[in-house]
Order: sequence, then C-alpha cells, then structure tokens
Amino acid sequence: MKINLNQCHQRSIKTKTLKEKLTKHIDLASEKIEGKVLYATDDFFAEKENLIKEGRGVFIEDKYTDHGKWMDGWESRRKRTPGHDWAIIQLGVSGNIKGFDIDTNHFLGNHPPHASVQAIKLETDFNDWENADTLNWDEVLEKSPLDPGSQHFFEIDSDKIYTHLRLHIYPDGGVARFRVYGDAHKDWNLVANDVVLDLALATNCGKALACNDMFFSAMDNLISPTTGKDMGDGWETKRNRTLNNVDWVILRLGHQGLVKKIVVDTKHFKGNYPDSCSIEMCNCTNDEDVMNSTVKWKTLLSQQKLKADHEHTFEGTQIENHEPITHVKLKIYPDGGVSRLRIFGTKG
Repeated sequence: MKINLNQCHQRSIKTKTLKEKLTKHIDLASEKIEGKVLYATDDFFAEKENLIKEGRGVFIEDKYTDHGKWMDGWESRRKRTPGHDWAIIQLGVSGNIKGFDIDTNHFLGNHPPHASVQAIKLETDFNDWENADTLNWDEVLEKSPLDPGSQHFFEIDSDKIYTHLRLHIYPDGGVARFRVYGDAHKDWNLVANDVVLDLALATNCGKALACNDMFFSAMDNLISPTTGKDMGDGWETKRNRTLNNVDWVILRLGHQGLVKKIVVDTKHFKGNYPDSCSIEMCNCTNDEDVMNSTVKWKTLLSQQKLKADHEHTFEGTQIENHEPITHVKLKIYPDGGVSRLRIFGTKG
C-alpha cells in the first residue's frame, strides 16, 4: 500500500493546531478540579477512574493483575454479547464544551475502533446510571473512528452548558484518558454581594492567562480547587541566573471583585520556593490588552517575604485599597515554585 506522506503531514499539522487551540481551555473533567467517573458498563481490565487522571498514562511491561494485563486507563473486557460499553463522567464544574481528547495511549491491540460522546445538564442528582438511556442526552460527538496508541482531538460547536457526559466506545476496549476542554460556567446572579469566595478559583471561572515561564509545572495548577499533592502540582519556573529577575503569571478573576484576603501557598516547595512575591491588579474587559501590557497595573500586595512549604495569608491593611478589579499579576522574586494562589473577595 502506497502511503501519501503529504496527507500524513497535513493531518499532523491539523492535529497540532487543534491541540494548541483546545488546550488553551481547562479540562472540565479533570480529577484536579474534582471531576468524577460515576459509572461504567464494564471496567474489568482497568478502572474507569483512570480516564480523568493526569498525564497520558504509562505502560509497565510484565505488570499483571488477577484480571490480566495492568493498563493505565479504562478497559472493558471483550464483548461477547450485543451492544457496546460506555462510561458516565461528571464534570468538576459545569461548562461550555469546546472539544475532546480521546487518548488511546498504549492501547494497541485493544483500543476501541470508534467512540462517541453525549452530554446533558442535570439540575438534580441522578443515581440510576444503569438506566441512563431514560435521560434526554445531546449527541455532541458523533460516532468517530479511533486509532491505536493515539490522541484524538475533536472540536465541538455548542453554546450549551453541560454537567455530565457519556463516553461510548464501540464495541469494547481501552481508552487511556478522556479530556473535556471548555470554559467553566457559574451563575453569579445566585451569589450574594457580601459573600466572600475565591475569585480566582478555576471552578469559579478563574483562568490562568499567561506567564513568562512554567518550565517545571503549569500555571493552571495555581487555581485548582484541590490542595497541592506534591512539588509537581503547582507553578514552578526554572532557575534564573539573571540579576534581579522577576517571574510572573497573570490570572483573570471569575468575576470582577473586591479582594479581602490573599493566600500564597508554597506547600511542598522547600529548596525552591521564591524569596518573595508581590501582586498587581487591573480592571479590563479585554484579555488581550491585559496580556499585551497596554493596561495600567497597580499594586494590590506589596513585595512580601516567603517561607518554604508554608501557607502565607495576607489581609486587612496588607492589601491595598482598590476599586473593583478583574485581573491579578503574581510576581515572584527571583524564581521558584508556588503551589496555590487564592484571591478571596466579594463581587464588585
């Protein structure tokens, strides 16, 4: 069979472009923002919960369980009856879905040939997942072909808000990871003006927009609702030998607000925490202007010394008086790692 190298190259470019586009959004299903896999018709060989774990999954040669080869993903047994397998995923936060990555990494002779995805917004709890067919699902991804050991990126065109997904595989097999890229949604009309909450939290629609360096770990970790589990679960820059270096990250708040308390957590960072930090603020409706530095930044928190593996709390007179703000810029001196940044405040 003759292989068209030009077609392969074009497909590779398209995949790369779509990946870059989708990964600018957050993974709404990630266990890091408290997504859950609630049900699967069958996870005999590998547990359904693996679908939303970090990374692409690993392969350990000669590792077996009582059920067979150990695999880092969700894998059902070979189906000998009519039908196909499926799993229910509850998003960590309701949101508008922009696309999926159905990753069959390391599943080579046992991947599903096809997959599809349905979605629904549930206002009340539903626990009878064996009878999920009784729900009014939207098909957001039609039955699509999958290749072995590959990431499959699919773009979704929908303005709807969803809370749960159903991943179908045909007829059976293994999927390493399932990513649900999109934008978090929160009905801020239901939040009273005097309620204090973390305005930067990912599940409150906060977003990490840009940083100058994330060599060791990603900026998105800063606003995860979970506590940092290790040194890799934070934002860490490389060692910088430039005199008076400053590393920075810009966050968009989930809602314009007034800041009451700030928490800078260096949990797990012991020999590599920043010496000090400061935070600036601005009010702008355009993210591009913020990232292009065409806005005027003002001081929210003056430069403060930091400690290793410590939760630093700043409030009261430590926080500069300000009008409602939309964005913050964390600066660390000269480099290092921060586990979490919390920006507590009220709607403004």
